[in-house]
Amino acid sequence: MSLQLTSPAFDDGGAIPEQYGYERENVNPPLRVEGVPDETKSLTLVVDDPDAEQVAGKLWNHWLVWNVDPDVSEIPEAWSPARNGAIEGKNDYGELGYGGPNPPDRPHRYRFRLWALDRELSLVAGATQRELDAAMDGHVLEGALLLGTYEPN
Repeated sequence: MSLQLTSPAFDDGGAIPEQYGYERENVNPPLRVEGVPDETKSLTLVVDDPDAEQVAGKLWNHWLVWNVDPDVSEIPEAWSPARNGAIEGKNDYGELGYGGPNPPDRPHRYRFRLWALDRELSLVAGATQRELDAAMDGHVLEGALLLGTYEPN
């Protein structure tokens, strides 16, 4: 079985419920992880908005989390990575942790990307996407993608 990322809150390609938005409850949706390769030492999760490039001039990062325990099968709603040994980076709101969808112009697509890595990452909390990408380079065993859409408020 290959690495899979799903959510009980929305179907792949479906609408992300309002409460997960930045101007709503601003908590992460629940996620399910399956098919983690046996040799995995840690998982990395990134949530971003590729449609933001047209408005913000860049891909917008909503959540960066690394050193997630590879034995995790569920990431609950409003999850606290630090309490579970994982580390969060700085999102493009300039905040540490999850920053929910907040499209300014039209419905946007959001990518929930999960990677199985062959090691834990030596990054401090608040690291950027660029630093995370560099640390992951050459250490990805497998990846998974979950897509969702979110309408502006």
